[in-house]
This record gives sequence, structure tokens and C-alpha cells, in this order.
Amino acid sequence: MNALLEGRGIRKAFAGGDGQPLEVLSGVDLTVQRGAVVAIVGASGAGKSTLLHLLGALDRPSSGDVWLDGSRYADLDEAELAALRNHKLGFVFQFHHLLREFSALENVMMPLLIAGVAPRQVRSRAEELLAAVGLAGRMSHRPAELSGGEQQRCAVARALVHDPGLVLADEPSGNLDHANSERLHELFFRLAREFETAVVVVTHNRQLAARADRVHWLEDGRLMVVSSVDAIP
Repeated sequence: MNALLEGRGIRKAFAGGDGQPLEVLSGVDLTVQRGAVVAIVGASGAGKSTLLHLLGALDRPSSGDVWLDGSRYADLDEAELAALRNHKLGFVFQFHHLLREFSALENVMMPLLIAGVAPRQVRSRAEELLAAVGLAGRMSHRPAELSGGEQQRCAVARALVHDPGLVLADEPSGNLDHANSERLHELFFRLAREFETAVVVVTHNRQLAARADRVHWLEDGRLMVVSSVDAIP
């Protein structure tokens, strides 16, 4: 399997208000190559975040399979899935979820410190990434002292600190103004090139989607490749 990430026949159903199953995803197929940026676009409630959670091993599908770097999620127990998330995946959400009592540097260091990596090595890696996202002069600042765009860039650095092969981003620029959205989008594409990190981004932002290597439209539980954002309804 040459793809970094592959999903086949992914289905997800939840119990509806009447007790009957409500199918959100109806046999989704997706392939992501190393270093590629893939955008998933769809109306609110289409199941985009649900799909991202399944790709990120945060939930299990009702049926179908997901592989990451040759590992099939269905073959892994909860401890092994947690290890996969901690070592091979990075997450960036609409809300940055930074720890407000810690500095930007400490927030980025935290995942590796929890994993037991030597503090000196962790600090060097965190400083490198904060410099890469344009926060070299803001490392000692706490989240409340950073702008919204700076907070989200800090969250991106934290997602990359353990050198994941894949970053999953859920509306990462949803709370940012146009200028900061553009800076964040440019950051994703630069990091994909420089670190060969694949990015799957769920977004309503058509400018971001237009720059992706591939664009998918999610509708009625099915994922379709579109030739361009102009082909999206």
C-alpha cells in the first residue's frame, strides 16, 4: 500500500431521535499520499467532522476500514490506537485548545514531555517549530497575550512537534479574519512541502480548498472528487 492514509467503504451510523439508525457516512473511500494537501468540503451537518474523527482514530466506523502507514485501525486495540494518534497524527481544530496557564513554548513542548522525551530535546524541537510558524519572538507569551492568528499558529506547531506523517485540520481558520486565514493557509502548504507532512483539511473556505492538491465534496454521506472548487454546488 503506497498511500499514507487509505479509507475503504467507511460507514458511520448513529441512533436517531426515534431510535432508528441515522447513517451519516455511506461507504466513503479516500486515499491520501505523503505530503499531499486534501480538502474536504460540504454543507454543515454533512458529516465532515465525523469523517475526520474516523480518519484520526478518535472514533470507530460502523463498517469499513482505515489504514495509516500500513496499520489497519480495526487490528489495533485502544492502547495501540492511542499510540498511533500520539506518534503519527497531528490535530488542529477550529478552537486552538491551548493551555492558558502555559506559554506558547510550553504548550508546544507538552505532548513530547508527556511522552517522556528529554526536556532539552523537546525544547529544541518546540523552538524550531515556533520559529517555523513565525512565533520566534512570542515563545514566552501565554495564549491570552497572543492574537487569534498567533494562537492558531501555535496550535499548528504543537500538532507538528512529534513529526506526524499526517495532520488532520477541522475548520482551522473558521474563527480567523481574512488576513490571518491567508497566513494560516500558506503555513499549511509550506509545512506540507518542507516537512512532507500530509494534510487533510475540512473547510468551508473555498480559497483554501482551491489550493489543495485534491478537493472532495461530501454530500448525502458520500465523498466525491471534484475537478475544482467551481464544480462544488
